[in-house]
Order: sequence, then C-alpha cells, then structure tokens
Amino acid sequence: MAPILYDYRKMPMGDIWKEDGDKRCKLVIGILGLLVIVLLGVLLIFFIIKANSEACQDGLRAVMECRNVTYLLQQELAEAQRGFRDAEAQAVTCNQTVMALMASLDAEKAQGRKKVEELEGEITTLNHKLQDASAEVERLRRENHVLNARIADTDSASSQDSSCAAEPPLLILLLGLSALLL
Repeated sequence: MAPILYDYRKMPMGDIWKEDGDKRCKLVIGILGLLVIVLLGVLLIFFIIKANSEACQDGLRAVMECRNVTYLLQQELAEAQRGFRDAEAQAVTCNQTVMALMASLDAEKAQGRKKVEELEGEITTLNHKLQDASAEVERLRRENHVLNARIADTDSASSQDSSCAAEPPLLILLLGLSALLL
C-alpha cells in the first residue's frame, strides 16, 4: 500500500474551525431559512386548497347567511322595541285618561248624590205642602158642604143660586192653593 498524501495547509487549528464554522453556520442558516420558506409555502398551499374547498365555501356562505339573518333579526328587534315603547307610552296615557275619567265620574256621582238629596228634600217639602193643601181642601169641602146644607135648609130656590154662587169662590180657593204648591 502506498502512502496517501494529504495536502494540508499549515494553519493554526483555531483558524480552520473559524473558517469552516462561518461557512457551516451560513449553510445551516440558509438551509433552515429554505426549510422555513418551503414549510410556509406548503402550509400556504394547504390553506389555499382548504380555503377553496367546497366545505369551506359552504361555511362561508353559511356565515354570510347567518350575518344577514342576524342583521334582519336585529332590525326586527329594534322595530319591536320601538313598538313596545310606543305601546307603553300609549298605556301610560290611557291609564292617565282612565284615572282622570274615574276622578271626573266620582265628582259627577258626588254631585248627582247631592242633587238627589236636594231633590228628595224638595219632594219631601212639596209632599208636606200637598198634604197640607189636601187637608185644607178637605176642610174647605166640609165647610162648603156644611154651608150648602144650611143654605139648602133655608131656601131650596135660593140654595141653588147660592150653591152656584158658592162654587166659584171654592174654585178660586183651589186654584190659589195649587199655585202655591207649584
């Protein structure tokens, strides 16, 4: 076997490691950078494929539909809330009106009771006056009957004249009493 000759440069050992280390470090960094770029590219391609897949498109359509439905529901909710506030304001107004009408009705009832009491008092007074007038008429009838009986006893011809003459004063007396009652 023949001896193998190696061509070595004569350099200090630290310089050899330093020169090789720089080259190796740059090479490792380059390879790692290339691997990262390739990995990111593969992931990006995978993501693009997944993003353009039918399931993903369906999901995007579902999301958009949900957003549209959500927007419509929010609009309906806002409208319902406005309607509720309006109805609530109307209810408050109606309640105030009802309270005012109830107070007015109570006042009218009280006034009506007072008027009824006044009218009942007037009716009672008029009934007393009517009873007094009826008693007076009855008394006057008796007196008239007594007078007619006396006149009839004295002269039957003159009694007819006097009874005819006695009736007009009785009629005037009755008319006067009725006027007092009214």
